Amino acid sequence: MSKAEAEHHHSAAEHHEHAARHHREAARHHEEGNHEAAGHHAHTANGHSHHAAHHASEAAKLHAEHHGHKVSAVVKAR
Repeated sequence: MSKAEAEHHHSAAEHHEHAARHHREAARHHEEGNHEAAGHHAHTANGHSHHAAHHASEAAKLHAEHHGHKVSAVVKAR
């Protein structure tokens, strides 16, 4: 795995963790009836989820660029 691929995987994981924390905060605020704060945290969680998806996509793209020829050779051999 290239350094760039690894960095994208790490970034995706960090954004997923941030999203999870904001979802927990949103749930807590909803339970308390503070819908404005809940909405803020839900919106922030959604942003982190989008960033995580972007980094995961970039990691997959780099993986395919570096290793795609190996996959196509295996598929052809079958």
